Amino acid sequence: MRKRIALLAVAAAVGAVLVHTGGTALAHGSMVWPASRTYACYEDGRAGSGGGDLKPTNPACVEAVALGGKQPLWDWYGNLISNAAGRHREIISDGHLCGPTTKYDAYNLARADWPVTQVTANATVTLRYNAWAPHPGTWEQYVTKDGFDVTKPLKWSDLEPVPFDKVTNPPQANGEYSWQAKLPNKSGRHIIYSLWQRSDSPEAFYSCSDVVFGGGVPDTQPPTAPGTPVASSVTGSSVRLDWPASSDNFGVSEYRVYSGSQVVATSATNSVTVRGLTANTAYSFTVVALDSAGNASPASAGVTVRTGSGSGACTVTYSKPSTWNGGFTANVKIANGSAEAVRAWQLVWDFPSGHQLSSSWSSTITVANGKATAKGASWNADIAAGGTTEFGFNVSTTGSAPDPVNFTLNGVSCAVP
Repeated sequence: MRKRIALLAVAAAVGAVLVHTGGTALAHGSMVWPASRTYACYEDGRAGSGGGDLKPTNPACVEAVALGGKQPLWDWYGNLISNAAGRHREIISDGHLCGPTTKYDAYNLARADWPVTQVTANATVTLRYNAWAPHPGTWEQYVTKDGFDVTKPLKWSDLEPVPFDKVTNPPQANGEYSWQAKLPNKSGRHIIYSLWQRSDSPEAFYSCSDVVFGGGVPDTQPPTAPGTPVASSVTGSSVRLDWPASSDNFGVSEYRVYSGSQVVATSATNSVTVRGLTANTAYSFTVVALDSAGNASPASAGVTVRTGSGSGACTVTYSKPSTWNGGFTANVKIANGSAEAVRAWQLVWDFPSGHQLSSSWSSTITVANGKATAKGASWNADIAAGGTTEFGFNVSTTGSAPDPVNFTLNGVSCAVP
């Protein structure tokens, strides 16, 4: 009789598990460290029951079960939206981030007594995520902002704007995904919000993990000054700058490049190309490093750079295909040997007093103070990188007509073969 009773008890327990989990065998996972609310309450219910059933003792878990029943705990790994397709902020309203569907709505309760995981600020930890049915995808972990009030419904605006951790297709073994991440510099009570968007399906999973950060200290130490920048790849409108990186107790988050008091570029690395500069102009650049707390380093030593002409290695070919007594026809070819287009080109050369311009084509030419200035027409105002353009003109003369030897394109001298 005792053996029969024991066998019946085992069968009942197995049957209970099948009733609770059989319908959700394809549900896929949730954060187990730091524990999501559903997982933490599931474990709390197991501990409170002594085995077989789920009887939470944590007050927040007890209320969640009173509102939504025990099935969300048996299915603690199924907090999902099947057609999310990355539209998380569009389809999940404020106050429903922790349980975006009716089944898990009770886990949105704004309470300060959910089970918590103790974590250490700035620590590198191993995040663990259950994998009932592994799928490829990307995980993002956000943390609530400083001053967040856990007794108020969680809103999207309560989260820091960028995730402190993001990983695609992390390692999976023994029924779990696991990967290393550096926790943010926080203190006190917070929520870590996890999103898992599958890449093979529009399905996405959500979880809130209640944590208490210890070891957090205000970051008042600025980064060290960056090394002296080195200029390269100088053109008429841009220059590449590289510099030795700064160091910081929590890490550098951004570099700012200054010309005088103006920020002209920013970079997350110790290299950047400054664009939008003026041709044939001297610039002095310095670099400042910032950390995530906004502490700014001393400025680097400066580097002075003169931009090119905007035309790079320009070459002018001047020829006179036709001459006669009292005049000639001239053809001019401009070659842009740089890697950048020359915008709104202007070519200037000496124009002797004994010459008089009578006509021109493929350009507009003006003469003043012994100089001729040619500008491109509407259809050839720019010279492509590595490209050429040509124009011509007729001149009446009262004397000799030597070929000009000095040409400047947008203010910089060009070579003459």
